[in-house]
Amino acid sequence: MNPIIFPTGKALDFVAIGRLCIDLNANEINRPMEDTMTFTKYVGGSPANICIGLSRLGLRTGFIGKVANDQMGRFIARYLDKEGIDSSAVGVDTTGAVTGLAFTEIRSPSDCSILMYRDNVADLLLAPSEVPEALIAGASMLLISGTALAKSPSREAVFQALDYAKRHGAVIAFDLDYRPYTWASDEETAAYYNLAAEKCDIILGTREEFDMMERFEANPERDDRITAAKWFDHSAQIVIIKHGKEGSIAYTKIGSSHRARSFPAKVVKTFGAGDSYAAGFLYGLTQGWTIETSMEFGSAAACIVISSHSCSDAMPTADQVREYIERCNRGEIVAN
Repeated sequence: MNPIIFPTGKALDFVAIGRLCIDLNANEINRPMEDTMTFTKYVGGSPANICIGLSRLGLRTGFIGKVANDQMGRFIARYLDKEGIDSSAVGVDTTGAVTGLAFTEIRSPSDCSILMYRDNVADLLLAPSEVPEALIAGASMLLISGTALAKSPSREAVFQALDYAKRHGAVIAFDLDYRPYTWASDEETAAYYNLAAEKCDIILGTREEFDMMERFEANPERDDRITAAKWFDHSAQIVIIKHGKEGSIAYTKIGSSHRARSFPAKVVKTFGAGDSYAAGFLYGLTQGWTIETSMEFGSAAACIVISSHSCSDAMPTADQVREYIERCNRGEIVAN
């Protein structure tokens, strides 16, 4: 069963707000970053990747954010336009802020890390006045992510977007996307994450991210059902808790829980899995699929991305995901 009902007659299927940055992925795989000399540039940022993923899957998408007035900012803006994403609400900073950078290290398929530069970045300077009500009013779904809550004025811009989405009946999804180095304290992090999550219909995060939100609550056993149940007292209809290689569990407000089939992959790196999974899962919900089928589609999309060098560039089309599932069914893909 799919408990999410999307409004119809909207100009856009999906709008995201938040981080736009540059990923610099190591070309020398199986080497520490200290010894890596060359990197390939891609558009990055979790909400950007999810938006790109949903655009590739065929949805009408838009983005609300801010880029630096530099070469990297122009690269991002051109990429969004190339992908057919409505970028009319992507502003250009005029204060001298820079584009955030994420250098990735790929020591092995299971040992990957990210070195991020997030000081004075343009995306965190998005102001509430720069969030267009009309764009959100014309969208069936809004996605927020946790990174944009880390600093003002970006956090206020997110809450403004949430207010518009509630006002106009958009489904709201929250990708927790917790990055500890952008926050001032544990208390601040938990407070703003919880305030935002109360307004959301779909919440996706890892067990560790939900632990961060429950830092001052009583759930010593880290019980997924207790975690999910809290949000069903608010707006949530679906809560997905991800457990890495052990897979994900989706809980619904009516009390059901769902696991879905996973797929083998020839893994190059682990980052990007969550973004592609979210894109595939949310796409499935918009098509009226069951939760299990949507989760399965998201899992297959994630396998495609982690088998590739990039995240944004590797986001698959719907036909590519279906082909991947069929190849797995025929036993043509074996995990490394």
